[in-house]
Amino acid sequence: PSEEYWRLYVLKLSDDIGNFGEVRLPLLGCLGVSWVVVFLCLIRGVKSSGKVVYFTATFPYVVLTILFVRGVTLEGAFTGIMYYLTPQWDKILEAKVWGDAASQIFYSLGCAWGGLITMASYNKFHNNCYRDSIIISITNCATSVYAGFVIFSILGFMANHLGVDVSRVADHGPGLAFVAYPEALTLLPISPLWSLLFFFMLILLGLGTQFCLLETLVTAIVDEVGNEWILQKKTYVTLGVAVAGFLLGIPLTSQAGIYWLLLMDNYAASFSLVIISCIMCVSIMYIYGHRNYFQDIQMMLGFPPPLFFQICWRFVSPAIIFFILIFTVIQYRPITYNHYQYPGWAVAIGFLMALSSVICIPLYALFQLCRTDGDTLLQRLKNATKPSRDWGPALLEHQTGRYAPAIPPSPEDGLEVQPLHPDKAQIPMVGSNGSSRLQDSRI
Repeated sequence: PSEEYWRLYVLKLSDDIGNFGEVRLPLLGCLGVSWVVVFLCLIRGVKSSGKVVYFTATFPYVVLTILFVRGVTLEGAFTGIMYYLTPQWDKILEAKVWGDAASQIFYSLGCAWGGLITMASYNKFHNNCYRDSIIISITNCATSVYAGFVIFSILGFMANHLGVDVSRVADHGPGLAFVAYPEALTLLPISPLWSLLFFFMLILLGLGTQFCLLETLVTAIVDEVGNEWILQKKTYVTLGVAVAGFLLGIPLTSQAGIYWLLLMDNYAASFSLVIISCIMCVSIMYIYGHRNYFQDIQMMLGFPPPLFFQICWRFVSPAIIFFILIFTVIQYRPITYNHYQYPGWAVAIGFLMALSSVICIPLYALFQLCRTDGDTLLQRLKNATKPSRDWGPALLEHQTGRYAPAIPPSPEDGLEVQPLHPDKAQIPMVGSNGSSRLQDSRI
């Protein structure tokens, strides 16, 4: 029944990705309400969203705990938990498993999305990002494991009730959240209550993640323009981005919307994240220079980063990300949805979406190389990869050490004496798994 309701009523799924059919008005209405809520929560930037996120970040843990206590008391829960904890060693050698795991970690932690940098720009300059990174990683991992117990205890009960193996009821992607798990909840006493708690938790997690994504876009636009007028009109920028997001989401509410959603999820939010993160590691460690980066960290924290982190940043992380990318490409398999095989033109669009966020990096590098002074290509390359003269802490009071000006400037020099983001705050953010975490700090 849950599968039929999902496919025939909620989605009214078409037979092909190119057959958009009609726009599903209930989905369109939910999309509009979601964007209105996101805009209202971000109408004053982090001053308003910071307060809301405290609820959206913590209440899901309450719901998870309630579902966990109820789940482990059900008959068959132990079977489901053992299925969850038993490793399938034959899958370890599949590159796709590692690629999917990397994509999930990047999404849940916010790596390479820009959200970490955006939220960190509101932190204090001397915020202990080393401590925060450890707390974030541990909390994220623990939450993922904890959520697994919650899910598979209920799925074990469902498998026991139907008399089938757990693997028959375990699903992934939208099927798990909107078909398998809700159907398991219908077998419980007072099923509407459990369903209400579960879907309310999903709404909060989605809103918490969307807050960060929207704030990232708005902050990027405002900082790039950088004049006083747009700073005063930030609310209108937020409104414009929200309206654009709503309009771009309308095709996803059509009868072929789920096909396009999975296409973007598998390509735009997978390959590109791995590539961007690899470029970031190489750029910071080997172009900007690991010594410069370590000195910046020491200036902010008061102590150098531990040797373990230095080795990971320089060698381990780039190598692991690079090999995951290579083996994912080698063992690539075309995307499917249930038994539907995506056509070649749709796969090509998927790769174009993945490249659209990556190709701008080498193109902008080439643009900078062309406009940089130098007699030879090598000289241009050296000049283009050097930090600019105004590179350093935004506030004058933090410009110490190698960033200290040779001649102390006066206020009339026009140097920035206000923070990049005056409404500084420490903001917990929710990723796809609902973990609450403080963002790290940057210059």
